Amino acid sequence: MQEFWESFLQLLDAEALLRSGGFYLVVFIVFAETGLFFGFFLPGDYLLFLAGLFCASGMLDVDITTLCVGLFVAGVLGNFTGYWFGWRTGPMLFKRKDTWLFKRRYVVMAEEFYHKYGGPALIIGRFVPIIRTFAPILAGIVQLNFRKFVLYNVAGAAIWVLLLTLSGFFLGREFPQISHYIEYIIVGFIVISFSPILVALIRRKLRLNRDQKTEIKE
Repeated sequence: MQEFWESFLQLLDAEALLRSGGFYLVVFIVFAETGLFFGFFLPGDYLLFLAGLFCASGMLDVDITTLCVGLFVAGVLGNFTGYWFGWRTGPMLFKRKDTWLFKRRYVVMAEEFYHKYGGPALIIGRFVPIIRTFAPILAGIVQLNFRKFVLYNVAGAAIWVLLLTLSGFFLGREFPQISHYIEYIIVGFIVISFSPILVALIRRKLRLNRDQKTEIKE
């Protein structure tokens, strides 16, 4: 519970990151979250939304075209990095010991998601925390056909970046007062984004309990 609360507080710092770090920090965060296995805790969905919102209000000193292109390139390169990492490390990631930053259950959860949706998990997973980070790594581990990977990678990055960033930009331009409700926006994104994760964890826990009871009966 303490780990979750600490992560939650870190996630709420997205506004501070945007104000202090600007465009280049946002681009780096998107790259790290989509390509480096330790980047899963970084803010993703609402960081893009807030970047668009701040761009519309002038708080982010960059035009919307440059912002979208930069975020798109970062998302694509991030997934390429994750794919390469998975290709080189293979199953070693599953054997890695738990640390305060890395938990094997995250990899297992992403693996189940990937096997359920296959290659399109690279597109769907863009909108799901943790999965967003580990899906390209798993694609590299199972050595997904590179051409297919490129297609899913580019399509996923384009949909993810343009949908969220442009939503924030146009809402910020049409309704400037929305910037006064940033805390509520962040909480809303967290609830929506983490709902699939919570459901998956609950189902997994119930399945493990059911399997244990079955073993005991046998």
